[in-house]
Amino acid sequence: MTQFVGLPEGAEPKGYLAGLPPCPPADAIDRFVLLVGKMFAFAWVLLVLVIMIGVLERYAAPVTRVMAMIFGPNPGTALSELQWHLYAAGFLIAIPFAMVRGNHVRVDALAEHFPLRRKAWIELLGTVLFLLPFTVFVLIHALPFVERSIQLNEVSPSPGGLGARWIIKSFVVGAFGLLLLAGIARLLRVGNYLFRHRAA
Repeated sequence: MTQFVGLPEGAEPKGYLAGLPPCPPADAIDRFVLLVGKMFAFAWVLLVLVIMIGVLERYAAPVTRVMAMIFGPNPGTALSELQWHLYAAGFLIAIPFAMVRGNHVRVDALAEHFPLRRKAWIELLGTVLFLLPFTVFVLIHALPFVERSIQLNEVSPSPGGLGARWIIKSFVVGAFGLLLLAGIARLLRVGNYLFRHRAA
């Protein structure tokens, strides 16, 4: 069983903690995070389409007229903001997805040569002391940020910009909520190995 649930069947286990034993609760959480990440991967396709429409809107009068009917008299601003919103959503949701897949950046010049048990202890301490407190800190401050945006019915300050700013701001809460889940799954996985698993 590989640490990373998202690997295809039969793929070689790779990554910092490859070789950990199965942990069904952690696997279930990881599958959920991966599912959400895969759903939001379509944000990148939409982003490319919006960029193309934005270019056409500048130079093709029929497209400009259609976009003006959808977004109002200044569609270029709305399309530019939509590009940034899609980029932000895709990037934020990719953070927990990358962590579950083990694709996040690590600087482990020394630890990569350690035995698995020592690496698991490093992962446990890093998760408890840094990852989980950081995600909780961000969530505590992001929730009122989104709540205030909803209460104010916040819109873009730019003429012709997008409304419902709370939607994009809520992605901070969603992404860090998923990152918290991924951290809990990682904690369960290394805890299962360190405290319950016995080598055969």
